[in-house]
Amino acid sequence: MAKRKSTVKKESWQLTILGCGTSSGVPLLFCTCVVCRSRDPKNHRLRTSAWLQIRGKSILIDTSTDLRQQALKQRIPRVDAILYTHPHADHVSGIDEIRSFNFIQRERIPAYGNAWTCEDLRSRFPYIFNPAPKGEGGGIPQIDLHLFDAGSKSFSAAGLEVIPVALSHGSQECVGYRIDGVGYVTDCSTIPESSLKKLENLDCLVLDCLRIAPHGTHLNLERALEIAAHLRPKKTVLTHLGHDFEYKKWSKKLPKGVVLGFDGLTLRGEKRTP
Repeated sequence: MAKRKSTVKKESWQLTILGCGTSSGVPLLFCTCVVCRSRDPKNHRLRTSAWLQIRGKSILIDTSTDLRQQALKQRIPRVDAILYTHPHADHVSGIDEIRSFNFIQRERIPAYGNAWTCEDLRSRFPYIFNPAPKGEGGGIPQIDLHLFDAGSKSFSAAGLEVIPVALSHGSQECVGYRIDGVGYVTDCSTIPESSLKKLENLDCLVLDCLRIAPHGTHLNLERALEIAAHLRPKKTVLTHLGHDFEYKKWSKKLPKGVVLGFDGLTLRGEKRTP
């Protein structure tokens, strides 16, 4: 398989929404609502994850259940690091697909997560993080898991400065990320004041928005729009969308600067100078 070189200039960044759907995806199995029956591809939503290309590096945010399909569709050529938001199944269950990148790159790949994520991944995937003796079993992902504190100022991943953003996902701590002028915030019910400060002056904010009605562990539309109005990024992209949102209908209703995400949406911007 020929390697595909990145076309993103080193002075630019490019964020691709690999999936913007809920844990069930859209359409939901056997649902007969207008959105789930829609033939508009922008109403078809794989599980939430993203791919950031910046400064010559290729970064995955989460390994969603649909990672194989997403990587093939977007022709992801390599993975330099993985940033995990939290360990719920829809965000991590594609972890086995990382072995394909190991085969191509012939190297181990670093992954980063908070305490909840690292503990859960080690428990659920012992064959990856506590493998059997050499020679037993098939190919497994070669991943080096790194723990960080979501309250820390920053950490380094693939030579990039990554700013973790602590989020409340119900009673658990989820993690958003800021890299340069890009903010990625999914699966949260509230954003602490200290974390909001980390998300000021963004070029692009990708923001959780599960449904219209309030929800116990996710932002709903009203709350997401309040946060977008408070932070005032140049553009806000709503993600983790359920089948409440018919793309064309809601695209006409959203305020200026706020858009619904869709699978394959590509956002671009210029690298900021220090």
